[in-house]
Amino acid sequence: MQNDRMIRVPTLVAAAVAGALALAGCSSSDDGGATPDDGGTPQSTGGSSAAATPYLPVPDGVTLTEQGSQLAVGDHAVVAYEPRQDQVAALDIAVNRLETTSIKDFSAWQLSDAQQASTPYYVRARIENVGDTDLGGRPVPLYVVNDANVLLEPTPFASSFKPCPSTPLPEKFGPGDIARVCLVYLAPNHGDLVAVSFRPEETFNPITWTGDVEKYVAPKPAGDSKTGGGKAGKGGTRGGKGGTRGGKGGTRGG
Repeated sequence: MQNDRMIRVPTLVAAAVAGALALAGCSSSDDGGATPDDGGTPQSTGGSSAAATPYLPVPDGVTLTEQGSQLAVGDHAVVAYEPRQDQVAALDIAVNRLETTSIKDFSAWQLSDAQQASTPYYVRARIENVGDTDLGGRPVPLYVVNDANVLLEPTPFASSFKPCPSTPLPEKFGPGDIARVCLVYLAPNHGDLVAVSFRPEETFNPITWTGDVEKYVAPKPAGDSKTGGGKAGKGGTRGGKGGTRGGKGGTRGG
């Protein structure tokens, strides 16, 4: 993000390019990160499977998805993480849609040179709080993995970005609450989105979602008011003319 001159446009709060967590070439936590496996993605588990022993304490009735599960877009995973040391959060996450768009859609925003050379992606998901901790205002704990095996953080905005707001969870997000979110990710060097990842800390074997990346299509605007209302008004005017003629007829009859 460039701040060397004043530009009267909104600014990005944070750059996914700058906030990326490099995973390439790492196989253990000694160097600050780890790849899911030698191939860059977890081995398939054939779907969402339940862990026999929860990796974190969760409420009764909450069954966590096994670490390392590789899911398809549309699948749910029940996950737990520690937003801070004295809290455990549990979420039911469904990644429902992956989209790509043009960097031109961000023309009203101040972008760095690196961001200008990125490919934007939208990730749409449904999040349900199945734990007993209020997570209001917390970041959505989802990342994407690009074709360079780099873990990218979502990019938030200083103000509303209608195609994909990319905001934290609602200010109040208690047990049982549901949020439908859209997050923006900027893949450096026109990179590809390979997977969406839940990986709250580096020793966690990530849960990932993969699927087709679709082209973003802006919603069509609501129908305008030029159709029925205008014609009805015109017909009413004609009816008035008819009434005037009737008046003339009545005069002649007299």
